[in-house]
Amino acid sequence: MTGPVRLLITRPSEDAEPLARALNERGIETVLEPLISITDLEGPDLDLDRVQALLITSANGIRAFARRQQDQAPGLTVYAVGGASARAAKGLGFENVKSATGDIQALAALVREDLDPDGGALVHVAGTHVAGDLAGMLAGSGFEVRREVIYEARAAEAFGPKTLEALRAGALDGVLLFSPRTAGVFARLAAEAGLAGACKNLAAYCLSQAVAEEAQSLDWREVIVAPEPNQDALLKVIETGE
Repeated sequence: MTGPVRLLITRPSEDAEPLARALNERGIETVLEPLISITDLEGPDLDLDRVQALLITSANGIRAFARRQQDQAPGLTVYAVGGASARAAKGLGFENVKSATGDIQALAALVREDLDPDGGALVHVAGTHVAGDLAGMLAGSGFEVRREVIYEARAAEAFGPKTLEALRAGALDGVLLFSPRTAGVFARLAAEAGLAGACKNLAAYCLSQAVAEEAQSLDWREVIVAPEPNQDALLKVIETGE
């Protein structure tokens, strides 16, 4: 089977646009349909006294943190869940950034390996919806983890006109799904629009097995899971089929 020609990107806008460029460079057309919108929450500066590191489980978290606390950004150590969030942190001026391999279990393992629980608290900058219990994973090793909710991740209420047209016309080859929540939102909106059946002709390109499990509520042509939970691995699968 030949590779995809046109894919639907469901990531938030700040992540969707560079991903679209990467796919366009590979000769793949894209339709952007951000199913999660990101809005900063207002609040005072976070208390970072005696904090030894920030934990980030998405690029959105570090962007929201940098907007709120610009003066304290560069000097903090950042532990990122994966390459995309690590690159976002470095792009914002953070100099000491360490990256796990793409999931929170790996992030927790990296923190345990590198840090001493007695070295200070850890701050997990997060949104209103969090996948997994990072604080719980680290608490058993003696770490104090404070989760600071600094942005809202709001689900879309309907597909946009361009996506509806593409789904109805069978003008897509697949859908990119980067989180279990996004997969669930896509499934709900497809059902509400009467377009669940359109997925029989589409491939679901999923960042991880957890995303694929959520996507399975729809009947896809095929469900393809990245061999590692990061964008580069998913792009390679799309490009090579392997």
